[in-house]
Amino acid sequence: MKHSYLYAFVICAFTISSCGKDKPKEGTESSVNTITVVTAKVGQRESNREISVSGNIEGEKTVRLGFMVAGKVNFIAANEGQRIQKGQLVSSLEPTNYAIGKEIADAQVGQVEDEYERLKIMHDRKSISDSDFSKISHGLAQAKAQQKLQAKNVADTRLYSPISGVLLKKNAEVGEITGSGTPLFVISDISTVKANAYIPESELQNIKIGQEATVLVSSLNDSFKGKITEVGSAADPASRAFTVKITIKNPKLLIRPGMIAEAKINTGAKGTYMAIPTEAVLRNLNNQNVVYVVDRTKNKAFERKVSLGRLTDNYIEIVAGLREGDEIVVGGQNKLTDGADITVNQ
Repeated sequence: MKHSYLYAFVICAFTISSCGKDKPKEGTESSVNTITVVTAKVGQRESNREISVSGNIEGEKTVRLGFMVAGKVNFIAANEGQRIQKGQLVSSLEPTNYAIGKEIADAQVGQVEDEYERLKIMHDRKSISDSDFSKISHGLAQAKAQQKLQAKNVADTRLYSPISGVLLKKNAEVGEITGSGTPLFVISDISTVKANAYIPESELQNIKIGQEATVLVSSLNDSFKGKITEVGSAADPASRAFTVKITIKNPKLLIRPGMIAEAKINTGAKGTYMAIPTEAVLRNLNNQNVVYVVDRTKNKAFERKVSLGRLTDNYIEIVAGLREGDEIVVGGQNKLTDGADITVNQ
């Protein structure tokens, strides 16, 4: 009987000991569910003050070409987008009518010259008066002028480019009838281009010729360096803005007239702005920009919407949503949800 009581006591003690080992220690469960994060304080940064403006690209030099005479187009050298060299034949008209006019003028000049030579001999012999001889002299001058005009008309049936560039517009096809002076071709020199933008009146004092600018051409997804070469002297009456032209080298001819450009002009002045590392900013399910703000008293991180500004050196400006000194998560934020328990990695 004594042995039975001793056996029961040992079993009970073993059971109690085992139950005690399975019971979690106080605080263990919460530590398992916390997320370790890295934090940083929201502060001010100093940078060069920039002015951002939008504009469009135009060629350094653009010409609109048309024939000085009317006629039927019989040749066009290039299609839109192709290169044109200075002095290259761009287009021509059927010259037959003008060539016939030139032949008639040549014949008239020959006829009047014969008459002039005959009357000149007579004038030298005093056989005709000075007034009669002057008539034939004027007639010869008129015939020669008509000859020059017809020769010019023949030459004007051939259209040459005054600059090297790219054919931007072709407003005619072979076989079409065109009038004199009608612009048919637009050629632009784009080895150098200009970003044509508008500066608000309040910012004009910060703009000077020779200032550097960075021009983003979104269609090319690339930025180019340029310099301000022109500043308008009069404001647009409606917008009260001044024209500014930024010259950009374009050796590969990638930038084309009409492209949209975003220019950032460095004013040289220093300024401060509130900014955080770009990696701290996330997009929530509502497609809003958010960051996680740390609450040290609760050891939690809470989602907060923010409004963003300019991006400089991997820091992004905070326009609204945070205050200077706020502690935000900059590492481990991708694992967080609103109100998540955190452990700050010191």
